[in-house]
Amino acid sequence: MSTELPSVDRETASAFVRATGFEPVETSGTRVTGHADLGPDQHTPWGVVHGGVYCSIIESAASIGASAAVLDRGQFAVGVNNSTDFLRPLTSGRLDVVAEPVQQGRTLQLWQVLLTRADDGKLVARGQVRLQNVPIPGA
Repeated sequence: MSTELPSVDRETASAFVRATGFEPVETSGTRVTGHADLGPDQHTPWGVVHGGVYCSIIESAASIGASAAVLDRGQFAVGVNNSTDFLRPLTSGRLDVVAEPVQQGRTLQLWQVLLTRADDGKLVARGQVRLQNVPIPGA
């Protein structure tokens, strides 16, 4: 059984994960930080970053942290609910990402994730992700 998370670097990530622009920097079972550089590749037809990108970044950050928290038990975490609030539009720029657990139980976890503009610290989106701890296949 592996005691390490699968690679989360963008070079080996799926096209979908690469398209979100999310780059994890710090990953642990109690905190995940990183950033995302966003722009026209993530736009809606109206020229702003699509809200689904925010949802994806939020779920990715929460999943990484929640999985790190239970890895030593031969488990990883899968999202069962993602509630994301979009607070202000963004056309382009860097977002800072911070994910921290609200509650970590034996079978479920709840994580909060904040996306803020790197240039002024203003909150762009915030989300909560409920995750279920499940066995790693083949572990």
